[in-house]
Amino acid sequence: MTQDPSLESYKDYYSQSDDDNTGQPCNNGHTKAFSEVFLPTLYSIVFIIGFIGNSLVVWVLFRCRRKSNMTDVCLFNLALSDLLFLVSLPFWAHAAMAEWIFGKFLCHTVTGLYMLGLYGSIFFMVLMTLDRYVIIVHPYSIFSRNRSAKMGVVLASCVWMLSLFAALPNIIFAHVHNETNHSQYCSSHFPVDWNSFTYLELNLLSLVLPLIIMGYCYARVIPTLISIKSQKRHKIVRLILAVVAVYFLFWTPYNVAIFLQFLHQNSYLDSCEWSTGLSLAMQWVETIAFSHCCLNPIIYGFVGEKFRRTVIKVVKEQFPMCFRQCATFSQQLSERRGSVFSRSTEYSSTHIM
Repeated sequence: MTQDPSLESYKDYYSQSDDDNTGQPCNNGHTKAFSEVFLPTLYSIVFIIGFIGNSLVVWVLFRCRRKSNMTDVCLFNLALSDLLFLVSLPFWAHAAMAEWIFGKFLCHTVTGLYMLGLYGSIFFMVLMTLDRYVIIVHPYSIFSRNRSAKMGVVLASCVWMLSLFAALPNIIFAHVHNETNHSQYCSSHFPVDWNSFTYLELNLLSLVLPLIIMGYCYARVIPTLISIKSQKRHKIVRLILAVVAVYFLFWTPYNVAIFLQFLHQNSYLDSCEWSTGLSLAMQWVETIAFSHCCLNPIIYGFVGEKFRRTVIKVVKEQFPMCFRQCATFSQQLSERRGSVFSRSTEYSSTHIM
């Protein structure tokens, strides 16, 4: 059985452990059977939807790289980090259904892609939030006047280095382990002193700090936008609120479950009921959190008017025949509607007369 690399091991969910009151082992076999069907299915759905959306973002922005600014560079790297994360999901889906058959090297590699994409996606969302804060609240600062693509590349490089540093412990301690039934699984097994650090690191970097930064920035951005006399300000405010709300709704349950798992590992919630409940809850909340990468292209890309125009322009250039056929079909449909309306008007006039 595989494991979410951000946790110590799925093996803890399904292995037998003593109950504090009865001394009887916990039987979590039904949880494992549920995950063998549930996880591969949802991982596959997230992979397909997320891969299509983020690949389109990467393709469009790469085609228009000569006219890119800092926002475009951040959006490109956000989609790229989501793709790295998504590439790891088929491996975890297969391992959840059977066992890890890909060897030690791919265990380190897939764990690295998973964690690097996870932290990269979160950090680039924070960077885009800071970028919006500066250009709206401090429009005359040095940073606002120097939002070139080169500056975006420099900041993106720093974010990738920070993401790699945050993911490094999981990559180093990733190993292929043998279970009692001789099946193999890939997981990050940390030394005892590192267990608490890895749990708290994920909570801090994936929820606490991003929400503090995003909350502060948007608390300053929204009043500034409201004070500006612009017809688009309400649309921008709604978009900002949607960004914060979606992020909070998708990532909070996952981090709460991780914190409860941290308490369980430290024997604060040591019972069969907690073990079974956490194992089932983790399967749901991690899939919800992972599906956030499917929404990033919609929230940060397709909602923007500039990006939509760019997508349409690039697709028109690449698939002109498709657009011609669509235009012809729309024209024919419009003519048919006009003809039907004309006949209806004539019929009504005749009866009225």
